[in-house]
Amino acid sequence: MNDNILLTVLNAEYVRDYILRIRFSNGVEKLFDFSTLLSKGICRKLQNLDYFKQFTIDPFTVDWNNEIGFAPEYLYENGITI
Repeated sequence: MNDNILLTVLNAEYVRDYILRIRFSNGVEKLFDFSTLLSKGICRKLQNLDYFKQFTIDPFTVDWNNEIGFAPEYLYENGITI
């Protein structure tokens, strides 16, 4: 990844369970499994699958009700390229 480019999330689609398919501004698509984060802090709210599915894309990343968001770089570095 080129460190000079501002990385953002352009699109995300629900796949299954707690997995999203995420397309980044550099054209790369990755699968990100949020299940490992569900027992941590405010991320516990994501255990409710109906709530998890109600994500939106803010100007930079995946967001849940302006409460939970992840840095695009984190999603990129920890996602699985498809």
